[in-house]
Amino acid sequence: MARCLQWLASSFVLLLCIALPLKPVSAAWICDGDRLTAEALSIGREAIGVTAAPLPNSAAGTVPGDGVLLHWRGVTLQLPRTNNAGTPSYTDGRWWWQVEDPLHPDFRERRGSVISYACEAEE
Repeated sequence: MARCLQWLASSFVLLLCIALPLKPVSAAWICDGDRLTAEALSIGREAIGVTAAPLPNSAAGTVPGDGVLLHWRGVTLQLPRTNNAGTPSYTDGRWWWQVEDPLHPDFRERRGSVISYACEAEE
């Protein structure tokens, strides 16, 4: 019986370790007059698993395969992380998101030409 309880406790701890990192971290801005929220998707490290050496092209706690969910104007955009050097950026080819300056993130849309949306930190 004690062995069974120990196994259940170990399984519960393992489940918590797996589930807790999935909770998104969210931030909010006002972009072009409307509220935009961003949630980090840390799925790259989970897909790759544990590695002995650091992952190449890791930046600001993100790895290839990670992404971001943007909620803006009733639309949810799921943008994968790019492999560009520097501050992590996210794009699906149409939308672009990068938070180099937390007070004024870079949010753009490509529709023939590039439209830049002015963003400011939500107060």
